[in-house]
Amino acid sequence: MPLMTTKPMFDLAYEGGFAVGAFNVNNMEITQGIIEACAAESSPLILQISKGARSYANIIYLRRIIDAAVEDHPELPIAIHCDHGDTVELIKQCIADGYTSVMIDGSHEPFEGNVALTKQAVDAAHAEGVVVEAELGMLGGIEEDVVGLDAEEYQKNIEQFLTDADEAKTFNEQTGIDSLAVAIGTSHGAYKFKHEATLAFDRIEQIMETCPGLPLVMHGSSSVPREFIDLINQHGGNMPNAMGVPEDQIAQAVQKYGVCKVNIDTDLRLALTAKIREVFANDPAEFDPRKYLGPGRDAIIKMVRRKLHMLNSAGKAEVVNQQWKKLGEPLPKAYGHAA
Repeated sequence: MPLMTTKPMFDLAYEGGFAVGAFNVNNMEITQGIIEACAAESSPLILQISKGARSYANIIYLRRIIDAAVEDHPELPIAIHCDHGDTVELIKQCIADGYTSVMIDGSHEPFEGNVALTKQAVDAAHAEGVVVEAELGMLGGIEEDVVGLDAEEYQKNIEQFLTDADEAKTFNEQTGIDSLAVAIGTSHGAYKFKHEATLAFDRIEQIMETCPGLPLVMHGSSSVPREFIDLINQHGGNMPNAMGVPEDQIAQAVQKYGVCKVNIDTDLRLALTAKIREVFANDPAEFDPRKYLGPGRDAIIKMVRRKLHMLNSAGKAEVVNQQWKKLGEPLPKAYGHAA
């Protein structure tokens, strides 16, 4: 099965009570861990590449790694997504590089500026057969190039930063987006909250009423598993007070509401880092990268498999493939001519 856009995935996810995991990739081991987990659970997936990942790994290498994953597991529905694209120029470059989905993030702009920026991205992407995700509202936290609001300030004044349902309706109508990242109480990074988060499910319901059928996306949705934080801290790390979104709340947002895509990045980093630290602590003389990256990859596989059950996407690969065939969806024009 070749790469596809997210449309066949979201068509089924919206009414089917599942979401597709969108996992950020930066190197071979992370990508392999995600792919092996999805293959073991027969789950569709989205591989996200951020601007930081493009800079770190070089998109040529990342695309070749993803192409190898597609060849190795042709049974898996896979989309390549630009995470937090901040300019139309970057969006156009991602399209030229063979991405099947892009996100334009104008959430830092005033509403009218966000609409204008998003509409430009939609026009450019749709002309090439690529789908577009946008963002409305503000999240807290920091992750890579994405700087949100201070976590404490965000929690104290959360209502004013959540996505407004009426604005979402206008935004959707004026831009023609394919999915919308909403602010519902999640936050970027490992230090999301001072206390356990409570997602604004009532706000999701309101957005579903004003934007019926529009696939919703949750950013800042890593759960920051305690097992990885403890392992990091036990072996020389310093990550006090790291706290994420409870998995039961993510599962509720997915299975009861229109959340079709859940972004996961921090948990991948934590899994890899925790196991590398453990290897070095137990064997300080170790210098073979395979001996520490391998256990890190294994930890990612285990963690992602658990996430796929949380998202209820395990076992959904074949029905997504059937939907893709039913739609007769062509590949984006740039695919095959990319880096």
